[in-house]
Amino acid sequence: MRVLIAEDQLLLRDGLIRMLTAYGFEVVAAVDDGSRLVEALVSLRPDVAVVDVRLPPTFTDEGLRATIAARAEVPGLPVMILSQYVERLYARELLSDRAGAVGYLLKDRVGDVRQFVDAIRQVAAGGTVMDPEVVAQLLHRRDTLATLTPRERDVLRLMAEGRTNAAIAGHMVITEKSVSNHINTLFAKLGLPPAGSGHRRVLAVLAYLDR
Repeated sequence: MRVLIAEDQLLLRDGLIRMLTAYGFEVVAAVDDGSRLVEALVSLRPDVAVVDVRLPPTFTDEGLRATIAARAEVPGLPVMILSQYVERLYARELLSDRAGAVGYLLKDRVGDVRQFVDAIRQVAAGGTVMDPEVVAQLLHRRDTLATLTPRERDVLRLMAEGRTNAAIAGHMVITEKSVSNHINTLFAKLGLPPAGSGHRRVLAVLAYLDR
C-alpha cells in the first residue's frame, strides 16, 4: 500500500516512516512543507496520506487546507489527519465530505501502533475514522444534542468513530438489539433517517454537525 507522509517534525516523520514500512506500507513521499503538499497529493495519488494539520510556512492549518484542496481535485483521496488539537472549522469541512476515506486522530493515538495502523488501513479502504476527543469537541458545541440521553450520546460517539453495532454493543456491554433501538431513537430525535452502514452513519452525523 502506497502512503504519503506530511509531517514537519523530523523525529515524528522518521518514526512514521519506520513504523509504516515495518507494517508493509511503501512510503512514496515524505513532505515537510504545506506549500508542496497539494501538488504531491495530486501527482502521486497515494493509497493513503498521513498529514499533520500544522505545517510550514505558517504552522496554522496548512495540512488541512491542502488536504481539502487536493480532495477537490481527486475526490475520495484517502487521508488520515494527525493533530495535537481539534481544528473545528476545517475538521467539519473535511469530515463531512461525502466521498469518505478520511480520518482525524490526535497525535497521542500514534502511541498505540496497532490501532493506528488499523485506522490508516480503514481510511485507505474508504472508511471514516474519528478520534473520540474530536467527536466530543464537535458534539459539545451542539445544544440541540441535549435532547439525547447519556446512553444515546455514547452510542452516537461510538458510531462517529466508525464502529459497527456489534462493536458498540461489546464496548457498552449491551445487546445489539439495544444498540439498534438507541440508534433509531437518536436519529429520530436529530431528524436524520437511519442509515445502513457504519460509514454512512458517520457521514450522517457529520452532515448534521456541519449544518
